Amino acid sequence: MGLEDIVPAGVITGKDVVTLFEYAREKGFAMPAVNCTSSSTINSALEAASKAKAPVIIQVSNGGGGFMAGKSIKDPNAAAAGSVALALHTRAVAKYYGIPVVVHSDHCAKKLLPWMDGMLEANEAFYAQHGEPLFSSHMLDLSEEPDEENIEICVEYFKRFQKLGIFMEMEIGITGGEEDGVNNEDVDPEKLYTTPKQVWAVFEALSPIGSGFSIAAAFGNVHGVYKPGNVKLSPEKLGNHQAYAKKMLGCENDKPIFLVMHGGSGSTDSEIDLAVSNGVVKMNIDTDTQWAYWDGLRTFESSKREYLQGQIGNPDGADKPNKKFYDPRTWIRKAEESMVKRLLVSFEKLHSTGTYEPSPESGAPQIGAGKKTVNPTVMMMAGVVVGSTATMLARSMMK
Repeated sequence: MGLEDIVPAGVITGKDVVTLFEYAREKGFAMPAVNCTSSSTINSALEAASKAKAPVIIQVSNGGGGFMAGKSIKDPNAAAAGSVALALHTRAVAKYYGIPVVVHSDHCAKKLLPWMDGMLEANEAFYAQHGEPLFSSHMLDLSEEPDEENIEICVEYFKRFQKLGIFMEMEIGITGGEEDGVNNEDVDPEKLYTTPKQVWAVFEALSPIGSGFSIAAAFGNVHGVYKPGNVKLSPEKLGNHQAYAKKMLGCENDKPIFLVMHGGSGSTDSEIDLAVSNGVVKMNIDTDTQWAYWDGLRTFESSKREYLQGQIGNPDGADKPNKKFYDPRTWIRKAEESMVKRLLVSFEKLHSTGTYEPSPESGAPQIGAGKKTVNPTVMMMAGVVVGSTATMLARSMMK
């Protein structure tokens, strides 16, 4: 039985997310979690996943949510509103790519908990209408707090998540480097390596509540790309976490914990392989896709520079128009194509290519399969979702 037989296409939540991660852990592959900041980057990630025939995780950070809402907005609820908008866009189009999609929010530090609370309000409103949450998963990153406080807060939020069918990712141990305004470049190196006892303490506290959680355990991870030799990853430590948990549980499963790899950009193939073999089911990728998106635009601008210096006039003639070159749909598409190409490499590195192949008889949409009739019920539901959630957010911002 393949993944396509047990998990549907489109945005998934609740038990389907757990089933997906269990299948990935058992079969030895992981999913790229792509930080998105626009409908364009979302579409690029979905297109790449569809071409790879693999599930994908679309994730938004606090800063990404703020950017999605608009940088000119100074309202404290902007990050939550933008994150909700990103989730709504993903929900509106994901099914048409024919692969399972997890909608996730990235690092939420203690100071950003109001952002999490805003997203939870949207989840609750969506759940009241549709019987499932808007987001599939959320991450709490309280790794800068004492372990006891980190775990205590995660327990309380996990209880709320479970009522809605939301998966939770938590971090214990710090990811180095700098990303999205969080700078850990000067952190104590010892904190970059989580111990098995720390991981077990998390598992012991969360597992009585539910099985829908993963742990981002630090093993020298660093956000960004650095000169080879400057970062010392130790993915073998993840195997130690699994072995310790297996011993404590007295179970037969060699990998009882869902693990997550942060700082995946720039990692070697062997480091990724070892991490996945030790139970990593999700790897964050941001820096490499940011560069790929820009590189597509950079290459286009370089090749068409003489056509991009004015609205009229180019090497083909002084009166020739240039609209087809500066049309955003032209140069943004070049950025998308470059990002898709880079993401296909990530799917290969994570061994997830070809893990979701629905047959034509299944009715799942196929990219390039020709024009399909839009289901009016789907369109009506999308309108209701967008309208109700927008109203809820507007009321929230007016408080």
